[in-house]
Amino acid sequence: MKDTMSLLIVDDDADDRMLFIEAVKEVDEDIECITANDGQQALELLQNEDSSLPDLIFLDIRMPRLSGKKCLAELKKDERLKHIPVIIYTTSREVEESKELKEMGAYHFISKPSNTQEIYYLVSLAIEEHLTASRRDKSHK
Repeated sequence: MKDTMSLLIVDDDADDRMLFIEAVKEVDEDIECITANDGQQALELLQNEDSSLPDLIFLDIRMPRLSGKKCLAELKKDERLKHIPVIIYTTSREVEESKELKEMGAYHFISKPSNTQEIYYLVSLAIEEHLTASRRDKSHK
């Protein structure tokens, strides 16, 4: 069992990926950040059975090649991947879209913050919630 947490950050905006990684490293510098430029690249990384799976996926919706919505649908169809919590991380603030994505299996829907401090706060909440849920699941087994 691996002892460090890993995140997959899927976003076509390189600046957003870097801001996100900086915020994650502020939360915990030992967290491994893996990145993908779009949904297609994310699926290729995740479907490689030689690579370890991330603990959480942060997924942008609006991307070229394969959108986050289509990527989420593919993730939830794959037996090996469907258990990984997917946090939608997007500029969209559409309530109907967020409801639809939750129904498709998204764990959370977060509107992209505009600065590193807000990203830090959201990342720390998501990681803490995931760790708490993981501990709770282990104690019930």
